[in-house]
Amino acid sequence: MTFNDLNLSKPLLDAIADAGYTHPTDIQKNAIPLVLNRHDIIGSAQTGTGKTAAFSVPIIQLLAGETTNKIEALVVTPTRELAIQIGENVRQYAKYTSIKSAVIFGGVKQNKQVADLKKGVHILIATPGRLLDLMDQGFINLNHINYFVLDEADRMLDMGFIHDIKRIISKLPQRRQSLFFSATMPPKIKNLANDILYKPKHVRVNPVSSTAETITQYLYRTNKNLKHDVLLHLLKTEIDEPVLVFSRTKHGADRISRRLQKARISSGAIHGNKSQNQRQKVLTDFKKGKVRVLVATDIAARGIDIDKLKYVINYDIPNEPETYVHRIGRCGRAGEEGVSFSICEPEENAYVDDIEALTKEKLSRVSNHPFPQTDKPMSASEKKAAEKERMKRKQEAIANRKRKLANKNQRVRRR
Repeated sequence: MTFNDLNLSKPLLDAIADAGYTHPTDIQKNAIPLVLNRHDIIGSAQTGTGKTAAFSVPIIQLLAGETTNKIEALVVTPTRELAIQIGENVRQYAKYTSIKSAVIFGGVKQNKQVADLKKGVHILIATPGRLLDLMDQGFINLNHINYFVLDEADRMLDMGFIHDIKRIISKLPQRRQSLFFSATMPPKIKNLANDILYKPKHVRVNPVSSTAETITQYLYRTNKNLKHDVLLHLLKTEIDEPVLVFSRTKHGADRISRRLQKARISSGAIHGNKSQNQRQKVLTDFKKGKVRVLVATDIAARGIDIDKLKYVINYDIPNEPETYVHRIGRCGRAGEEGVSFSICEPEENAYVDDIEALTKEKLSRVSNHPFPQTDKPMSASEKKAAEKERMKRKQEAIANRKRKLANKNQRVRRR
């Protein structure tokens, strides 16, 4: 099947061809006809399967035949990066139509976003907080919404947006077409879908327990203090293209990036503590090839969509196996080949077991590298003793700071 078989208009087909796509992904060939036939949809698909085109392409076609000067389509998504990415895709697909779109998100001043809204918008892509803020200020009216998309619903739940989403839904017209996408379907997400959708059609593609067949997965076991050495080894011997590196924490992402820069490897970090401008600059530089290594936390990386990204490295093994599937799904997208490398310290061995149990796949062990794992995981008693020692040191550090502050105040009073 090609996009020509989906009853799409010539302007859309030309825009899709310009983007370099000829064959729809599974989610696209199943969802697009249903959306064009005005069905509500509940879509379950892992990241990297082409969800954005699955909902944006048919909505653009439907709007092109009935558009007014009002906001008629609303796409709500959890992160700024994902909102920006969806906005770029919508502009690409709508380039040969009169459909206008805008993206709004928090973390930056609202002036430009408000100006965009005042120019007239047909499709609005938004994060929940900024959307509600501009609604409260009177800049956005949802009374004319005909198409509503809730993307990455499970991530919305994880990030605590459930009450914001319910508030947004309460402002939407009852008569509308709703499209609901989520990689996983826990009970709370199913209940939310039931509140939003009317007689939905289900589209299930590649459940979260599966990894793309085009991704080759390697595992490097090492000791905790040797992880950075393994990372440098991979960058110098196995990888000669841009690579996305995942860190479990914001502090860890910054530390990895700094150490790579000291090794004269261009890198940048994105996470929730970075300003929107900082994050967007690093992401743009990475896409342009100015930055070789992009280090990201899971939430910050959720919206990253980089064409033909081949390599992903798990510097830290995630403690939730589903997160691993999402991470490596950043590469090997749209049928392209991808390669993932996971660097595992002893305490993470159990996480690898969980990943393999979920995906029903064995990660390819690489044992002949210079930094093999020799340490053993700590026992429960050792972990307890280590945590006790860590708390003791923390309390001592707090006490020392208090003593220094008291001494300083005493000196000030003596003056």
